[in-house]
Amino acid sequence: MATVTATVGHSGVSALLKNLRGHRAVGKLLLLAVVAAVIVPVLDSHWASGSWPGALTVDLSAPLGRASEWIIDNRDSHPLFLYFFGYVSSAVVLSVRAVYVVLLAAGWAGVTAVAALVAWRTAGVRLALGTAAAFLACGLLGMWVPTMQTLALMVVAVLASVLLGALLGLAAGLSDRTYRALRPVLDTMQVLPAFAYLLPVVLVFGIGVPAAVLATVVYAAPPMARLTALGLRDADAGVMEAVTSLGATARQRLLTARLPLARKELLLGLNQTIMMALSMAVIASVIGAGGLGDRVYQALASVDVGAALAAGIPIVLLAVVLDRVTGAAGERLGSDSGATAARWVYAAVSALAVALAGHLTGRLDWPASWTLSIAEPVNRVVDWMTNHLYSGVPYIGGTADWAGHFTTWVLDPVRDGLQWLPWWSVLLIVAALAWLIGTWRTALTAVLAMAAIGVLGVWKPSLDTLSQVLAAVAVTLVLGFATGIAAARSERVERLLRPVLDVFQTMPQFVYLIPVVALFGVGRAPAVAAAVVYALPAVVRITTQGLRAVDPAALESARSLGATGAQQLRQVQLPLARQSLLLAVNQGVVLVLAVVIIGGLVGGGALGYDVVFGLAQGDLATGLVAGAAIVCLGLMLDRVTQPTARTTKKGA
Repeated sequence: MATVTATVGHSGVSALLKNLRGHRAVGKLLLLAVVAAVIVPVLDSHWASGSWPGALTVDLSAPLGRASEWIIDNRDSHPLFLYFFGYVSSAVVLSVRAVYVVLLAAGWAGVTAVAALVAWRTAGVRLALGTAAAFLACGLLGMWVPTMQTLALMVVAVLASVLLGALLGLAAGLSDRTYRALRPVLDTMQVLPAFAYLLPVVLVFGIGVPAAVLATVVYAAPPMARLTALGLRDADAGVMEAVTSLGATARQRLLTARLPLARKELLLGLNQTIMMALSMAVIASVIGAGGLGDRVYQALASVDVGAALAAGIPIVLLAVVLDRVTGAAGERLGSDSGATAARWVYAAVSALAVALAGHLTGRLDWPASWTLSIAEPVNRVVDWMTNHLYSGVPYIGGTADWAGHFTTWVLDPVRDGLQWLPWWSVLLIVAALAWLIGTWRTALTAVLAMAAIGVLGVWKPSLDTLSQVLAAVAVTLVLGFATGIAAARSERVERLLRPVLDVFQTMPQFVYLIPVVALFGVGRAPAVAAAVVYALPAVVRITTQGLRAVDPAALESARSLGATGAQQLRQVQLPLARQSLLLAVNQGVVLVLAVVIIGGLVGGGALGYDVVFGLAQGDLATGLVAGAAIVCLGLMLDRVTQPTARTTKKGA
């Protein structure tokens, strides 16, 4: 009886809250209608045109051009470059070269043994065997040396990213003022597309490994900083109070309480930093990173799917292995026995013995006779698909026809509609959407971000990019929610999907562009297709996790009332998983935006083309202005799609 009463009471409170939210929404709609009736005629009488007024723009090309010229003129003579950036560049080169020499000296057998034994000690026998198989597969594909080059760059970049991120996270975790100051900086670093800050890094350090490593550090450090700050700020208040009552100093509280309590967040930050560094290491191949990324980039330039896959598979294997090992280490943290140190010693001795055996036998390099070329058979399959699927398929048409129809029926109307709207109406729509599901602060931030795009003078290309993002997000959410619901309702479906999602989530962004160009040609449709494939795994995972996390008691109560499976999903699971679904939308938008920008390499145009053009031509003004517009676009989309979660948390 008590359970029934509690359930009824909970339902009554939920209904009351829903009614209150409904009344607030109606009130906001009425207020918006009144404001629109007053403001729209006034604005329309002054600015009826859809384009952003030239009087409201600021031209940054001249000052940015002068800054670029000053850097180029003084790069070899100014003390700042000679005695600071020069030393940083030399330190990076020496560090990467030292790691690379150690890897080559260990030989393929030694590196494989070390990786497998580390995986065994941190994640168990199964992952140790998988790690060994992954490294052996890199050699079989003929990619051992490029893999070692990428691994050397990764080691240095990850160590620097973890150190920088941990220091920033430590400062933000211990100081509210620092946290508030760092948050917008970290937001900008994560939303700013990689291509946009490759250009200033190249201007300062030139083409080569130092620029690649430092660009990777800028990209990969924010997750470590965020999660370190989160772990320190969320430390158990009771434990901290007990430690303080024992007379511990601030340093002792940090070392004996805060950091141990934040161990899992720190390991999660390490995991995310490794994954983002590996992704960036591939993109940094554009500026001379070398290794596997360079092979992928060369394959993209020649549309060689087989060569791209041969280089992409080792990247995926490295990413999966590193993800699994660091994830398993976090789960097993604190559960090892007292014999851990001795076992680590045994593992280290065994790995050293294998490396010495390879060195003494002179078998450091991977044997050329043990390689397997997959480029030619893969290209034959791609050629067959292109010949039979690209065009001329009866009834349904070929992939080229689909791309053309999608461009004509979806992308063009959305872009033309957005560019036809008066600029002030776009701002009003953004403000209305942000305010309806958030607060006036949310709406103000979104409007200012969108207005900044116009002030920068890139209003039309930004709306073009926005149309591609909206189309890609719509397709991603439809496919992602449907697949996530199926995975949440079936263990078998989830098990079947997991390896597929792992591969798609760890595949470098460049690799996606090659098959979609082969199947869909060059244009905006391939960029959208690549963005959908890249963002889909995150949406599926978050949707599945959110639906599975719904309170079983609520589902049991619905079943006892005779609700069907569809009714349980529609009336119980989806409403209770609302925050997870909003997070899925938010992540889908961010990931889609990242790949739509890279789509500038395959004819996506708009801001992506401006960023790529700025990097290729050394045009700092074009690249940075487009990058700043992308940041503003991402900030606006973030506030429009994810304000409710923040509001709820603040009010909790």
